[in-house]
Amino acid sequence: MAQLSLELERKLGIAVERMPAFPKSVQKILEMTRNINCLPKDLVGVIEKDPVMTMKVLKVINSAYYSLPNKITSVNQSVVYLGLNTVKNLALAFAAVGILPRMNAAGFDIQRYLLHSLTTAAIARQLASQYAKGEADPGDCYIAGLLHDFGKVVLAQYLAPEFREALELTYQGGMSLHQAERQVIGVDHGFIGAKLAERWQFPPHLVDVIRMHHSEEHEPDAMMDCLRVANQISRMRELGDAGHPWRNDEACAAPARFGDDLEQVVLSLGDLQKIVADANAFAQVGAER
Repeated sequence: MAQLSLELERKLGIAVERMPAFPKSVQKILEMTRNINCLPKDLVGVIEKDPVMTMKVLKVINSAYYSLPNKITSVNQSVVYLGLNTVKNLALAFAAVGILPRMNAAGFDIQRYLLHSLTTAAIARQLASQYAKGEADPGDCYIAGLLHDFGKVVLAQYLAPEFREALELTYQGGMSLHQAERQVIGVDHGFIGAKLAERWQFPPHLVDVIRMHHSEEHEPDAMMDCLRVANQISRMRELGDAGHPWRNDEACAAPARFGDDLEQVVLSLGDLQKIVADANAFAQVGAER
């Protein structure tokens, strides 16, 4: 990507800074998980001090998605059944959903964007479980899927005229949205999303995947492969709206891992409508105050 002008750097910096911060409990979770010696009981203690977060985590864990044999009544029990990383990622996901704006001047449909992000997240998690065992953590792939397009939210909110123009180029001119963004704005949503993820202090590899998910320069790895193909499947099946319509001539983004036939990959996932139903349920819980 070409070097940014000082003016563009300034505009992007202001836009990212204006995005809401995560709740203090989630900021503390991110800070603690950077320490490899962090104890599970310490993380559990932080989550349990946030009653809204605790309620949301328990509500989803007791939902049909996890189908656990017994009702879970505490965050500590959740960790025992599902593992610390899953519970941590649920908290991060709820925080991300909770700060989404209701409306924006660009006319970007946030609810359909959220459905795309949640289905991409769920598909990326399933792809990791089926095609990348031992190479990528499925929970981390879920977070990558959820956050990969968050830069679009920044653009829709704080650079609305430019983002609207990029969307129009995509829908009317047949250009990919990330290419239209580079033409109109000078950077794409991956670059801006990575800036936001850095501000939120996410791990460097996740920041890198968000930044480069539309770049051919990135060396293939398991998380990137799962994210890119999950994104394609969500767009191909029109699960929500990424502002980037599917084109029938698109090839599989990671053929070395998944082969050339995306339809076969879709079949291997089972019932996509269950993924959509779970995504809608998660969105509902995430929006609760």
